[in-house]
Amino acid sequence: MRKNFGVKTWLYPMPVFIVAAYDENGNPNVMNAAWGGVYTDDMVGICLAEGHKTTRNILATGAFTVSMGTADTVVACDYVGIVSGNKEADKFSKAGFHAVRSEFVNAPVIEELPMTLECELVSYDKETNHMVGRIVNVSASEDILDEDGKICPSKLRPITFDPVNHEYLVVGEKVGNAFSDGKVLK
Repeated sequence: MRKNFGVKTWLYPMPVFIVAAYDENGNPNVMNAAWGGVYTDDMVGICLAEGHKTTRNILATGAFTVSMGTADTVVACDYVGIVSGNKEADKFSKAGFHAVRSEFVNAPVIEELPMTLECELVSYDKETNHMVGRIVNVSASEDILDEDGKICPSKLRPITFDPVNHEYLVVGEKVGNAFSDGKVLK
């Protein structure tokens, strides 16, 4: 038996993307966005309403960063999702974030968030609010790397958004091996 819920924007997992951009004066702004993901091999797609200060900044500068929200930064990540940069000019620093200018694009890398996609704007559709960015670089803090120099999810502790219960969930439990476990059914 199944229960029908009708049309909902429910999907698991929903990322907790922390999107940041500089304004025309070089001041960083940041927002929390859940509607996004991989678009192509080297691009990310995110739905960002045109009225967001961060969206306007991206359209003005042509660059942005996307960081993964983490269990260690859940309070700051939630704050930047519930407070508008249009109303709170100092939102970035009130979240406790510190910006370092990306070496690859004109956008802020947030020191407190250990994994970041550094992107240049490819397109923005004002009708659908769909933004596409080309990933120019992925940077990660060395303290979330494993002994082989790869990003370790249990050290990163990324969070996802539960749209049904309005909760953040931490990712990290290994349940299988990709491109391998299914071979037993061949």
